[in-house]
Amino acid sequence: MNDLIKKSMPVILVAMLGGCSAMPNHEYQAATDSSSRPDSVKLKPTNGLELDDWQYYFPDPRLQMLIETALENNRDLDKATARIARARAQYGNQDAGRLPESNADVSRNDSRPATSAPDSNESSLQQNNPEAGLLSYESDFWGRVESLGTSARSNYLATESAQRAFRLSLVSDVAKTYLSLLEMRELNRLADEQVKACAELQDLIMRRHEAGISSDKDLLQAQAAFQAAVANSANLKQSQIGGESFLSVLTGQSTMLTGDLPEGHSLADQGINSGLFGGLPADALLRRPDVLAAEQKLQAVGIDIGAARAVFLPRVTLTGNTGNASSSLTSLFNPGNGAWNFQPAIGIPLFDAGRNPDNPAPPNPRQMMAIAQYEKAIQQAFREVADLLLARKKLGGQLAAQQANTESQKQLLDMVKLRYKVGVVSHVEVLEAQLQVLDAEQSEIQARLAWLSTATQLYKALGGDGNDSAENATQKIADY
Repeated sequence: MNDLIKKSMPVILVAMLGGCSAMPNHEYQAATDSSSRPDSVKLKPTNGLELDDWQYYFPDPRLQMLIETALENNRDLDKATARIARARAQYGNQDAGRLPESNADVSRNDSRPATSAPDSNESSLQQNNPEAGLLSYESDFWGRVESLGTSARSNYLATESAQRAFRLSLVSDVAKTYLSLLEMRELNRLADEQVKACAELQDLIMRRHEAGISSDKDLLQAQAAFQAAVANSANLKQSQIGGESFLSVLTGQSTMLTGDLPEGHSLADQGINSGLFGGLPADALLRRPDVLAAEQKLQAVGIDIGAARAVFLPRVTLTGNTGNASSSLTSLFNPGNGAWNFQPAIGIPLFDAGRNPDNPAPPNPRQMMAIAQYEKAIQQAFREVADLLLARKKLGGQLAAQQANTESQKQLLDMVKLRYKVGVVSHVEVLEAQLQVLDAEQSEIQARLAWLSTATQLYKALGGDGNDSAENATQKIADY
């Protein structure tokens, strides 16, 4: 019996006995009679705007058409998953830092803390990569698709949670790849300018070298900078070709990128901002595929879902008014080690749907396992949202710093140009200042993409469509 089941046993046994010897630290959903309780909670944030569907979350009209086309052309999940999995492996390996990850470690140790320590994200954030890998349920989805046989795969893809995981993954992958292409387009423009500036600087240094003014070291450095700029430009153009190919696979239409698409927005004007859903309640996580699947398993072994939510789901808001992690969310994790700091409510019968609390049926191993898996899914959901909100905040700070740096470099270039006009500095200093501006602009674009990519991850982590609550998720999937 794994550690998580062992951890859950005292809580479950006490709950079965109807005990109430301890009080929880947070507010919990009250248990209701199953005959009158709705199947799920209608999800509405307490303040701010609702996390709406993808048409609202991703306002770029060109991106909206790409997502709509992808959803329309990928209805056959058997074929779509095989095709997209191959493309992920092919194009993801070409540029793992830009395109959606193709592999992730799906193994988990049950004794692992529910979240990482706050400082554990620093290294990945410094590399402008807020995603340590795919979300847990997405990793599980693609891992199963790859490992199952034909018949088992078809059965798995017919499940509600698998279809929902695929839909969320598809929407997010299209958005992220589209944003990456916008980034590469802007970087390509800067790379071309950089090649031009480096070529001019190389020619100038060469003439100075021939006149005995510049040293051999200066010439070699100028030549190396030019060759590096040329190589960088070529790599970006190759990455853009790979990104366009991957987007064609996702949309299921190879001519989509050259077709009649509406005018899109620039990277800076995308309007994707997770601050749109300030005050989002924890109930939003009930839309996640892994939580839905865990609740289906509870129901299959005769455990009341409403009671399970009351026991294991913290009644907190995920985001504050600014869209960052709320204090009630961060209080769920111990500082330093990031361990889960939530004590499940006790005194609420989980078995027999709460109808006979005085004489509950003893739990069987299947029920124990289902409860352990449900508790783990809840913990994982909170961990992922907390980590992404932390990443969003840190990346937002990095983006602001990069913007300030770009502005400072531009002001410095203006000063150097004025000094050049009066003969105080040479044209070499002007070219070097121009290259510093280009470097700063490149870093700003990369920081912006990382910040926007976190928003696409949050779309998945929060379960997607705000109007697609747990009570109508099955119908939405059926319509899709």
